[in-house]
Amino acid sequence: MATAMYRPALGSATTAFLARKHQMLIDGQWVDARSGQTFAVEDPATQEVIAHVPAGDKADIDLAVAAARRAFETGPWSRISPAARQRLVWSLGDLIERDADELAELEALDNGKPVTNARRDDVGGSIEMFRYMAGWATRLNGEQIPVSSPGDWHVYSLREPVGVVGQIIPWNFPLMMAAWKLAPALAAGCTIVLKPAEQTPLSALRLGELILEAGFPDGVVNIVTGYGETAGAALAEHSDVDKIAFTGSTEVGKLIVKAAAGNLKRVSLELGGKSPAIVFPDADLDRAIAGTASAIFYNQGQCCTAGSRLFAHQSVYDKIVEGVCQEAGKLKVGHGLDPSVNLGPLVSNEQRTRVVGFLEAGRQEGAEVVTGGKVMGDQGYFVEPTVLARTDRTMKVVREEIFGPVVCVQSFDDSDLDAVAKFANDTEYGLSASVWTRNLKVAHMMARKIRAGTVCINTHNYGDPAWPFGGYKQSGWGREMGKEVMEHYTETKAVAARL
Repeated sequence: MATAMYRPALGSATTAFLARKHQMLIDGQWVDARSGQTFAVEDPATQEVIAHVPAGDKADIDLAVAAARRAFETGPWSRISPAARQRLVWSLGDLIERDADELAELEALDNGKPVTNARRDDVGGSIEMFRYMAGWATRLNGEQIPVSSPGDWHVYSLREPVGVVGQIIPWNFPLMMAAWKLAPALAAGCTIVLKPAEQTPLSALRLGELILEAGFPDGVVNIVTGYGETAGAALAEHSDVDKIAFTGSTEVGKLIVKAAAGNLKRVSLELGGKSPAIVFPDADLDRAIAGTASAIFYNQGQCCTAGSRLFAHQSVYDKIVEGVCQEAGKLKVGHGLDPSVNLGPLVSNEQRTRVVGFLEAGRQEGAEVVTGGKVMGDQGYFVEPTVLARTDRTMKVVREEIFGPVVCVQSFDDSDLDAVAKFANDTEYGLSASVWTRNLKVAHMMARKIRAGTVCINTHNYGDPAWPFGGYKQSGWGREMGKEVMEHYTETKAVAARL
């Protein structure tokens, strides 16, 4: 495997976008940061600077929140009908579909992920998210409530938008995480200040252009680029923000909670994971090997749901380890814009340094590097897909989230499902898990016993806009997608009238 030391050609639309001056979207206008400062955006496969974007900070967040407040309380958005909201949200999905190839190229260039994956999953998933959530705009109804109080009463509830929402999204799925946040909030009638990750701001800014083209009123969606410790922190603690939605690390999630305490704003968090993939002896091994390899190497392992703890029954352990290593060897590593590539670079030098540190810790603690374990090439942030065997719960690589293409394999020999579930649940996280077996009883019993927000059977990294997604324990608060997400963006108002 060798890294590509060149950048494949870009489409004309992507080239034109990169050539434009990049500004922030506040109150329907493209503006520079108040400070005039910018920061560089780089291609993680080549380390080339591909753009500069505004370094927004507290002053810019203040302007964006004020614009969102005006749009929510006095602008046309406050009077728009549910059906009109539905049409706008749906039309944004249509515009993403129209420009799908350009957006996929931006994701591959900015994040490093394979463009084929970006087109199918990131862009395709974003389109479907806006279309699914558009339908909720006309379905957020209250209900008539029968009461037993003396006298004659008409008691009912209303569902109202929560207000101004701050949304902070991560760098691993920039466009799709923006869609996950924006679509339900817009359908509910909220207004938004979106802060993309500083590593990957480009698709959010392109999405801002599409939001204006779709016809959303000024101030409904505001996009402020900047660093987490400045713009992100200012948004989380802002006293005129009614709710904060964050996707990222558990460490930063805890800081968000503290920052939100000032005005007790509502908080939803989608945080880290250390997801188990459990292979039983009766599993379809070909499917399990391909599926568990994809579970960890997809998106360079930079997934909160990555199947980073692989538990294989001792009777199939050797076959699973060998098979996953073979799958790793099949991966073509290179620039994400190359459509034949299926493993790109990590997103940044900082992330590569983090992953390399975990690999060294694993070696020191006695893990066996069966394949991979090294940095690749002399350009870009590439790390080999890595399989660590002979790992156990005491090791740092097993306890902590690596967020890279590194899987820790452990064996089990217990047929008692409670004992197997204990292994799976032996983590501070509880985001996702997968179970690989032909036995339906085992599959569904394990799904009940695993303490995670999502459990997949004979697959991993499943997703659908109708599927509620979120975690137990330190993997977060609340759910994204599905009808459950609308609870985060609405308030319930109870009304009692004496007749």
